Amino acid sequence: MRTIPLRKPSVAFQLTAAFLSLLLFPAFSRAQTGTAETGKKEAWQILETAIQAQDVGDRATAIRVLGLLPGDTKAAELADKGLDDPKSQVRAAAAAALGQMGASAAIPSLKKALYDSEVSVALAAAHALNLMHDESAYEVYYAILTGGRKGGKGLVAAQLDVLQDPKKLAGIGLREGIGFVPFAGIGWDAFRAVQKNDTSQVRAASASVLADDTDPRSGEALVKATGDKNWLVRVAALEALAKRKDPSLLSRIETSMSDSKKEVRYTAAAVVLRLHAVQEARESK
Repeated sequence: MRTIPLRKPSVAFQLTAAFLSLLLFPAFSRAQTGTAETGKKEAWQILETAIQAQDVGDRATAIRVLGLLPGDTKAAELADKGLDDPKSQVRAAAAAALGQMGASAAIPSLKKALYDSEVSVALAAAHALNLMHDESAYEVYYAILTGGRKGGKGLVAAQLDVLQDPKKLAGIGLREGIGFVPFAGIGWDAFRAVQKNDTSQVRAASASVLADDTDPRSGEALVKATGDKNWLVRVAALEALAKRKDPSLLSRIETSMSDSKKEVRYTAAAVVLRLHAVQEARESK
C-alpha cells in the first residue's frame, strides 16, 4: 500500500490560521467567562432562594453548605445572619458553617450563641470557636466533662441537663460528646438515615477521607460517588470534591445542582461556587 505524503501547510495558510486564532480567541474567552458567570449566578440563586424559604430544612441545609466557601465575604455574612434565625436548626447550621469556613469576624456572634437556649446551637458555636482556637469554647467542653460550669457562669441548667444525657446528645448530632458528626447541619433526616444504614455511613466517611488523597483515581471515585444511590454519600463526595480544589471537574459537578434531593442540590451549588473561585484565583496569577 502506497503512503501518500502529507503536504506541509503553506506560510500563507499558517499566517491565516494564526490571525483567525487571535481574532476568535477573545470571543471564545468571553463565551467561557459568560458560561462561568451564568453558573455562578445560578448557584447563588439556588442558595439564596433556599435561605429565604419557609421550610426550615431548606434554610438549614443552604446555610450549612456555605461552610464550603472559605474566604467568601457574602457566604460569611449570610451564615452570620443565620445565627439570628428563629429556628434552632438553622442557627446551629449557621454556627457550623462559620466554623468550617474559619470566619474569625463572626467570633463575637458565636460567643453570643454559646448562651443560646437550645443546646444544639451552643454546641455548634463551641465547635466553631474551637476550630478557630478561641478559648471561649472550653466552657462547653468543661460542662460536658464535669457536669458543672466554670466559675458558676456560662451554660444554663437546662443546657447542662442535655449535655449529660447521651441519648439527647446523639439526637442533636454529636459524636463521642465532643465533635459534630458529618452532615450535622443537614439536620435530623441525615441523622436518621445514618442510623438506618451503617453501610452508607462508612462509605460517606470514606468519601470524606479521600478529600486529602492527591491520587487522581480518588478524585474520579469521588465524582462517581456523586451519583451514588444514597444521598448522604452524594453529599459527602461533593464536599470532598470542594476540598480537592479541582476546577476541571466543574462541568461534571454542575449536574448535581439538578439532583432529586435538595440537600445534594444545595451542596452542589456551594461546590460549584467554590471551584469557580479556585479557577478565577489561578487565572489571575
